[in-house]
Order: sequence, then C-alpha cells, then structure tokens
Amino acid sequence: MDFEIIGSIRHPETFARSSGIRELARLRKIHGPGLWRKRKGFATVRLQDGSLHEAEIHWYEASGIGKREFKIKRYIDIQL
Repeated sequence: MDFEIIGSIRHPETFARSSGIRELARLRKIHGPGLWRKRKGFATVRLQDGSLHEAEIHWYEASGIGKREFKIKRYIDIQL
C-alpha cells in the first residue's frame, strides 16, 4: 500500500460478494478461504509525499481474515 488511511473509513458499503468477485480464486489462494466481500468507503489518506486527500477506497474483506488489498479508486477533492 503506497498510502496510509488516516482515521476511520466512512460510509462502508459492500458491492460484491462471493461469486460476484472476479478475483475470488486468487484471494482464496493468497489469503485463505472465507466469505469474501468487495467493499468501498471514503477516508482521508496520506500519500507518500505527505499530502492529505479525501479518497474513495476499495478493499476485500472476509470474516476471520480481515481487510486486505486497499486501493484508491478516486480522489474526492483537492489537497487538504
């Protein structure tokens, strides 16, 4: 992850689960079996250059395994 999430993730939402996830076989191989969900939410992130931004982030999550593979999908505003 080339960014750091500052604070909590706001408005988390599940938008795909189980067979609806294209990467399901890879997730199970790398992280283990579980009820995988693809989720999204909003958070303040700190980039490697130290700048702060509001961003929509996506990640995979499974019970007993936790949150994995965070990705910034888009920036919401200009630099904070």
